[in-house]
Parts: sequence; C-alpha cells; structure tokens
Amino acid sequence: MHKISVSLSGHQTSISLEKEFCDVLQHIAKIRNISIASIIKNIDENRDPKSNLSSEIRIWILKQILKTSK
Repeated sequence: MHKISVSLSGHQTSISLEKEFCDVLQHIAKIRNISIASIIKNIDENRDPKSNLSSEIRIWILKQILKTSK
C-alpha cells in the first residue's frame, strides 16, 4: 500500500492505495498535466459523503481505463 497525502477542504489527509492504482493515477495526472491532488480533490468534491474516498478513487481510475479502452 502507498499513502498519498493531500489537503482537502483545508484539512490534511492521507489516502492508502495499492501501488498499481497509484501508478495509474500518476500516469493519468501526467497525461492530463494536472496534479494528483487536483484529481483527488475533484473526486472528493463529487462523491457521496458516505462513500469511502479510497474506494471512489479506485472506481474513478477504473472508469478512466474503461473509457480509453473503447
């Protein structure tokens, strides 16, 4: 597991993701020329507050991969 530290809504937080998800997240950020923190902030702002942020990030990554495979 890899930890990613970001500031969300003015609060520092850590998200734990498997290395493979971190690698893909880094790749997407690099291709889009945006920061990982920006991606996570966007996911956090658009998720159901009852859902788990790490899970939402994994789902978001999966959806991005599926979009590009069509």
